[in-house]
Amino acid sequence: MYEEGSSQYKYHLQRYGHPSKVGFKDVIHQWKADQWDPVYLLSLYKKAGARYFFALANHHDNLDLWDSRYHSWNALKVGPKKDIIGGWAHAARQAGLPFGVSVHAAHAWTWYEVAQRADKKGPLAGVPYDGKLTMNDGKGTWWEGMAPRLLYAQDHPLSADSHDSSSIHRQWHWGNGAAPPSDAYCQNFLRRTIELIDKYQPELLYFDDTVLPFHPLNDIGLRIVAHHYNQSIQRNNGALKAVVNGKILDEMQRKCLVWDIERGQSNEIEPHPWQTDTCIGSWHYDKRIYEGRRYKSARTVIQTLVDVVSKNGNLLLSIPVKGNGTIDEQEIAVLDEIGRWMNVNQEGIFGTRPWKIFGEGPAISGAAPLSAQGFNEGKGKPLGAEDVRFTVKGNVLYATLFGWPDNGVACIRSLADGSMYRPESIRSVELLGGGATAFRRDTKGLHITLPENRPLHTYAMTVRIR
Repeated sequence: MYEEGSSQYKYHLQRYGHPSKVGFKDVIHQWKADQWDPVYLLSLYKKAGARYFFALANHHDNLDLWDSRYHSWNALKVGPKKDIIGGWAHAARQAGLPFGVSVHAAHAWTWYEVAQRADKKGPLAGVPYDGKLTMNDGKGTWWEGMAPRLLYAQDHPLSADSHDSSSIHRQWHWGNGAAPPSDAYCQNFLRRTIELIDKYQPELLYFDDTVLPFHPLNDIGLRIVAHHYNQSIQRNNGALKAVVNGKILDEMQRKCLVWDIERGQSNEIEPHPWQTDTCIGSWHYDKRIYEGRRYKSARTVIQTLVDVVSKNGNLLLSIPVKGNGTIDEQEIAVLDEIGRWMNVNQEGIFGTRPWKIFGEGPAISGAAPLSAQGFNEGKGKPLGAEDVRFTVKGNVLYATLFGWPDNGVACIRSLADGSMYRPESIRSVELLGGGATAFRRDTKGLHITLPENRPLHTYAMTVRIR
C-alpha cells in the first residue's frame, strides 16, 4: 500500500485514502472484529481434521494482538480493542488442540521502510507518507497520545537500495545492506515475545525468520527459544513438549528447531520432522480472491497434505479471516470437503510414518526445487492417476492414489512381486471407505481392481495394504 502504482496502493487509495493522510495505522483503526467467534471457528478447523492450531501474534505490520505491556500499538488499545491471542488460546484449549503463536514482527524494521516514501508523481508528489509521524503530530487525531513511528519502527536511516522494492527479499537475512536494527528495538522485541510466551503459554512457536529473529546479529532469538523450552519443561514436570519453527535451517539447526517450508514441499523424505505452511488464498484476507473464486480447492489442499506427510512433514494451513472476524462461505466449503475426506482417509495420515520411499509416479521427475524459504508450491507436475504416496503404521502400508485409472485397475509398481521395498507377501488390500478389493501381484506391480462405485473423492484414494 506504500508502493506507488501497485495494486494494493491503488486499492488503498480508492478504499481508504492517500497514504500521506491515511496510513496503515488508520486501517488498524477501522478493524473491529465485531463478529469474531473463535470457539466456532476452532470447531470448523477441528472438524476438518486440525490436530494443532496457530494464531498470528503479530505480523510485519508490528501490531501486537494481545495486551502488550511493552508495545502501545496492540489490539487492546487500537482496532478491535480485544485480546485476540487470549481468545484464540481459550478456544484452542477448549477444542483440545495444542496452541501455537506465529511471530513475524522482527522484520518490521525494514519491511515498513516503504512508509518513509512519497509519491513521485501526481498531485501529492513529494508529500511524505506517514511512516515517521511522532506523538506530537497527533494532536486532535484519533491516535492522539500515540506515536506512529513506534508502530512503523522507522526512526532509522533507510537500508541500501530501499527504494527498490525487490531489495527487501535479498536483505531478509539481515545482510546485503539491510539497516541493522537498534539494540532498543531488539530488546523491545525480546520483552514482547517473552511476555507472549509467559502470558499465553503456547506449546508451539513459529518465527518468520531465517533460523531465528535477528540471527546472526545477536542472541535474542536463542534467548527466546531457551525460555520457551524451559517454560515447557517446568509446565510439564520435566518433559519438553514445546516446538519452535524456523526457516532456511541447516542440518544442525533442524535437530533443535522444526524446519518450516513456506508455500512449498520437500522433494524427499526428511530425516527430521518438518512443516510446510501455506494458505488457501493470500496470507491475509483479500476480497479479490473471494470475488474471483481463486481459493485453493480442497483437492489441492488434500493432495498437498498427503504428499507432505509421506515425506515426514506436517501441513499448517491458513484460512484468512475477514476484518469482522468471520470466514466466507467459500472457505467454509473447502474446510467441509477436507473434513469429509478426513472422515474416510485419516487412518493413512494421523499416527503414520514415512515408508522406505515416499512415492512413485511421473510427478516426482517434474518436482520443482525449493527457493529461499520454500516457494516451489504449484510449480511442479500436477499429481495424477499414476502418482502414489506411501505412509506406514506398524505393519500396515497405506498407498494414496491421486486419480481414477482409465480401466479401473490401479498399478503400484513399487509393490511388484519380488520388490526390494516390500518382499513380504500381501494378504489383503482394502480401499478406505470402500472395503476389500481384488488384487494380483506380478513383476510389473500390485494391480488393484477398484470398486464399481467410485468414492466421493477420486483425486486422493487411500488403500490399506496388509
